[in-house]
Amino acid sequence: MVFARKKDRFFELLTDIAANTHKASKYFKDFEIKNAHDLKTFFETVKEYESKGDTIVHTVITELNQAFITPIEREDILQLTMILDDVLDGFEQSAALFEMYSVTNPTDHMKKFVGMLHECTIEIASAIDLLSNKKLTDMRQHAIKIKEYESNCDNLLRTAVKNLFATEKENPIKIIQYKEIYETLEEIADSCQGVANTLESIIMKNA
Repeated sequence: MVFARKKDRFFELLTDIAANTHKASKYFKDFEIKNAHDLKTFFETVKEYESKGDTIVHTVITELNQAFITPIEREDILQLTMILDDVLDGFEQSAALFEMYSVTNPTDHMKKFVGMLHECTIEIASAIDLLSNKKLTDMRQHAIKIKEYESNCDNLLRTAVKNLFATEKENPIKIIQYKEIYETLEEIADSCQGVANTLESIIMKNA
């Protein structure tokens, strides 16, 4: 009789972080904001995902400190955990800006950003699943896609800011607020690229 090998505890926790981040990004993408009450609900829900992520991160750090043996280098587990946490923190920070600036009608550029970031989290979740099953070389294709999305987000940031200055003539405060939101969304893409870089480093060391 063949018994299924139990997944390593650290891979389980990384999978949980990636899944939670993916769920948060899907909620961020799909939630329809119509009024100030919606904004409050939106921020509080994203904050709940972020708090759940913090709890898992704390568990990883605690168990790393107690573990004698880890499936990959403990420094790589910690690095991957922290950069994944940065992605989720970015979503929480962006949601906070939406509420703080009362953005009830997101621009098309904001929607495009969030759509691409959601795609990044799909690739991240797929890559972490491969990691947990020790299919390291297969992770590379997902790392490449993440980097492509990050590059597209760079281009989108330039386009969005250029359009903002070209079209918003009467409200300089709005320019400042929207520019901050665009830049914060692009920082999430940078964190996603950080995940891709860490995954590629793990591949090099272990494949």
